[in-house]
Amino acid sequence: MTSLQPGLDTGRQAAERLADIAASSRTDGAVLAAAVAAVRLTGRHLLATFSEHTRTPDDLDHLVRAIHANDDASLAVARRLLERALPTAGWVDDELEGGELPTGDWWIFDAVEGNVNHVHGLPEWGISATLVRDGAPHLTAVYEPAADRLYTAVRGSGFAAVDGRPLLPSTKTELRAAIVTTGQARPGESAQTYRRIGESVTAMLNAALVVRMTVPGTFQLALLAGGQIDAFWQHSDVRSGLAAGALLVSEAGGSVTDLQGRPWTFASEDFLACAPGIRREALAVLGATA
Repeated sequence: MTSLQPGLDTGRQAAERLADIAASSRTDGAVLAAAVAAVRLTGRHLLATFSEHTRTPDDLDHLVRAIHANDDASLAVARRLLERALPTAGWVDDELEGGELPTGDWWIFDAVEGNVNHVHGLPEWGISATLVRDGAPHLTAVYEPAADRLYTAVRGSGFAAVDGRPLLPSTKTELRAAIVTTGQARPGESAQTYRRIGESVTAMLNAALVVRMTVPGTFQLALLAGGQIDAFWQHSDVRSGLAAGALLVSEAGGSVTDLQGRPWTFASEDFLACAPGIRREALAVLGATA
């Protein structure tokens, strides 16, 4: 870990400079560049404590403490940088909150998306920072440290990217040829939500080619934006798990609605993103379980 410190110090200085540029200019490009620097630097810090050969915690108490330690380490790096980049923006403290946000700018920061994966030595974890403006995701940066992969999007640009390359959703037109996925938004969901998850998975098993269930949701939505999977749904309104991915999918050209086909917002109780060609079928299958 010691050998990484000079590089981390250099990255911190660069991130601070980009934050100051963003604070001065307030342009989307400058704010996005600052967010990218923040998630990259934070990801490198967390990568220094990650190993695919780690021994998992022995019990739930140890697991929860490890998760909180990761969150604290991530926030210690990123929050200062993001608030420096946009001093007038609010900060969403509870990453498991749902519902609408007040008008203005707000940072939704997921300190470690897929934190449970990091703790268990699984590489599917990352850092995301999404700026919400007047109730809608406005720009986002999502970094996967283990793969050194970066996703970005700005609302209204019609362009979402992975490592600078454009993302394009699948062109499939049949649900029976589709890979679809869902996941658990938060621990301790209600019995009704668990029932809906089970019913929706069963319904999709009878309609789609392959059904997957995994976390974090943002990673599934990034894959959907790039055409590697075809649909993702969730019976939940947790903002931090949907904001970044919803923006990636919509700017890439995918469909983002609730399970009744209405435009998705933070006020929606459920969520569906999919390739445009299977939207009608997916809604028909999942709408009955909503």
